[in-house]
Amino acid sequence: MNAGERAQYLRGEIERHNHAYYVLDAPTIPDAEYDKLFRELQAIETEQPQLLTPDSPTQRVGGQTLAGFVAVRHAVPMLSIRTETDTGPSGARAFDGRVRKLLELADDAPPVAYQAELKFDGLAINLRYEHGALVQAATRGDGETGEDVTQNIRTIHEIPLRLNGGAPAVLEVRGEVYMSRPDFERYNERQRLAGKATLVNPRNGAAGSIRQLDPKLAAERPLSFFAYGLGVVDGWPLPATHAAVLDALLAFGLPVCRERAIAHGPDELIAFHQRVLAGRNTLPFDIDGVVYKVNSLALQRQLGFVSREPRWAVAHKYPAEEALTTVEAIDVQVGRTGALTPVARLAPVFVGGVTVTNATLHNEDEVRRKDVRVGDTVVVRRAGDVIPEVVRVVPERRPILTAEFIMPKSCPACASAIERPAEEAIARCTAGLFCPAQRKQALLHFAARRAMDIEGLGDKLVEQLVDNGLVATPADIYKIGPERLAGLERMGMKSATNLLAAIARSRETTLARFIFSLGIRNVGETTARDLARHFGNLEALMAADMTMLQTVPDVGPIVASSVAGFFAEPHNREVIADLLAAGIAWPDERPPMTSTNSAVAGKTFVLTGTLADLPRDQAKALIEAQGGKVTGSVSKKTDFVVAGSEAGSKLDQAQQLGVKILDQNQLMELLKS
Repeated sequence: MNAGERAQYLRGEIERHNHAYYVLDAPTIPDAEYDKLFRELQAIETEQPQLLTPDSPTQRVGGQTLAGFVAVRHAVPMLSIRTETDTGPSGARAFDGRVRKLLELADDAPPVAYQAELKFDGLAINLRYEHGALVQAATRGDGETGEDVTQNIRTIHEIPLRLNGGAPAVLEVRGEVYMSRPDFERYNERQRLAGKATLVNPRNGAAGSIRQLDPKLAAERPLSFFAYGLGVVDGWPLPATHAAVLDALLAFGLPVCRERAIAHGPDELIAFHQRVLAGRNTLPFDIDGVVYKVNSLALQRQLGFVSREPRWAVAHKYPAEEALTTVEAIDVQVGRTGALTPVARLAPVFVGGVTVTNATLHNEDEVRRKDVRVGDTVVVRRAGDVIPEVVRVVPERRPILTAEFIMPKSCPACASAIERPAEEAIARCTAGLFCPAQRKQALLHFAARRAMDIEGLGDKLVEQLVDNGLVATPADIYKIGPERLAGLERMGMKSATNLLAAIARSRETTLARFIFSLGIRNVGETTARDLARHFGNLEALMAADMTMLQTVPDVGPIVASSVAGFFAEPHNREVIADLLAAGIAWPDERPPMTSTNSAVAGKTFVLTGTLADLPRDQAKALIEAQGGKVTGSVSKKTDFVVAGSEAGSKLDQAQQLGVKILDQNQLMELLKS
């Protein structure tokens, strides 16, 4: 096709992607591919000006007002800025060269001072304050007309409803609404656990939240804001520099990013660009580059604008963190806790500064929702140190005869049964004691102080035992000889002797500790003790069905399902048999009858703070020995809160609820009674 046809095709593609990105909040291609299309159209229109049309996307900012919001006309247009995509020093030097040429500066003139800032990946917003009060908030829209999103913006706690100090009659503040990485991950995790749709990325999370017609829905999503510029100003003498403007906004109570600096000339711009790039992954929010602005407002006015862009500012972008690639396979990994995670094996693609070949698909529901299949072209995202993930499929590039993903029915690591409770999104292997993928975690839990209490069997030693093939299941711990132990790194004969003594001592335990050591999902110390007391022996517990298990105090269907599923797995039973054969034993665990006259029996306690000379574990054991119950949180059902020094929020909650508070001496008197 000729240049005119190509330009027409590019305009149509860019407008289609603009609509998906700005109006639908559902981008169809990564930013890097969009930038390529935009730059190609710019080049054609520059080389052949007769092909430039008034409705070209290069002549305006993308986006249209949604029908559900009231339109807001910007008195000062919210224009975008030129982008330099070269990741090296040439981008900063090219910008400085243009500025110096437009200002007609001699070669020996002092360097131009710039304000260097971060380029946030969120949603641009204009905040209008009148006499210090927030009266309106609007999106950028098409740059001339945006959308009134005041009620949604008011839900962002970082944005002040009233400014500090002597605010001007009118102050319009330009800035970016964004979602931090930790907030984004926490929100998506809650959504996944609830079986609900997750957000594609933090940028879409911010944009989609602000453009919710219901402010209550917007308030459910954690959003933040940074101010970086001005619109209309009335009744306030502007400072001389852009840096001073940002300082003034900060004094008014508006959040301004600290990652900014005044740079003199291109070398200092390059140093800022490289410094931010080196620390990009440590930032708590996404950026896709840095922004350079001429610091002097007088020079900004002298430089002015061209088309849709100010001459006095430029965005210097970093390598894309989203890219297109194809799915070559979908494997299922087993995590150290038995969780099964589908993983896409990808054709290698460079994204976020590294070559990515694998991306998480989170769980079966996520694969279904995104409909990821082998052979698909997908958008892959990598942000910071976060594990790369498949963001979405590009359906128009799907090959014919692709097959839907099917989750395996047995564990890929050990062929044991898989369980997935109806209320959970994660499928798990049930062979906690046998599964190779869970081996190290199972051994560490088994040897923990509150389980079998094998002193000296820590992380590094477990790593060596497993990696050298000496231990496969907890039962193998009791088969280790001193010679093999002594040959391990940092393990001499004395250390080996001490560890073997600790292993020998662990053979004498309690049924409750043994149950807890097995690492049954949803079974903590308290539940293990309740199971031991209720059934009295291991055989009865292993034979119990769902109905029998739910007769145990505080054991509901979720815990009962975990226990029944664990003991139904033949591999787990084999390991338990090996442990018993190794000599692990305990006395009968039937509890003695507790006096009904005891002041502690049947009462619920919460321990908080540090008791003077009574360790919390010992206090808990004394209470439970007399039939009391110790829980971790204060509620209306709590009978006593035992408070030591440095007691925290639990003490405050007890006072608010009127729960009786005891010190150590009062607890001991109660136990004696």
